[in-house]
Amino acid sequence: MDNFPIINLENLNGDERKATMEKIKDACENWGFFELVNHGIPHDLMDTVERLTKEHYRKCMEQRFKELVSSKGLEAVQTEVKDMDWESAFHLRHLPESNISEIPDLSDEYRKSMKEFALKLETLAEELLDLLCENLGLEKGYLKKALYGSKGPTFGTKVANYPPCPKPDLVKGLRAHTDAGGIILLFQDDKVSGLQLLKDGNWVDVPPMHHSIVINLGDQT
Repeated sequence: MDNFPIINLENLNGDERKATMEKIKDACENWGFFELVNHGIPHDLMDTVERLTKEHYRKCMEQRFKELVSSKGLEAVQTEVKDMDWESAFHLRHLPESNISEIPDLSDEYRKSMKEFALKLETLAEELLDLLCENLGLEKGYLKKALYGSKGPTFGTKVANYPPCPKPDLVKGLRAHTDAGGIILLFQDDKVSGLQLLKDGNWVDVPPMHHSIVINLGDQT
């Protein structure tokens, strides 16, 4: 199995630009995934978002998740559970209109940090779309325009936690799926490996890396 593609965006600014663009091209054609380092999002902002997300889960969501698990009897299951994900999540909408102010239990610091993080992700996504345009021989801005929609782009964040599961062989954090949309940017845990992708009939681990952003091309079918 080939090594999972890791792209250093800093290499676009020097002699390695051509080789880096080729790596992006190969990742898109043969993986549909790649992992970005040196992507321009400040590490201290990523650390703040991670800290506040974990604090919010412990304070506002952990007990509710435990009650849900207990109500469904999932701790004692003996056969595979196929109709539920072992996941505690909520969704933020950034575009065309933000709903961050409407989400209950978020601290002012968390709202501010998520808004700042979303702006950085939006900038990175637009940069990546133009790199894909370059590889495809399309004019700059083509993919952004194609994905724009009648009311502007749709852009949101899913904030997900995956608590320890007593029966990990019977209950999956997330069942096998594809992600709809244009491009997905994922800030994953840097210590616990959990994300996998299907390549050539085999499930491949996406390596956890500190301060990286995982890129997933959306399923347009």
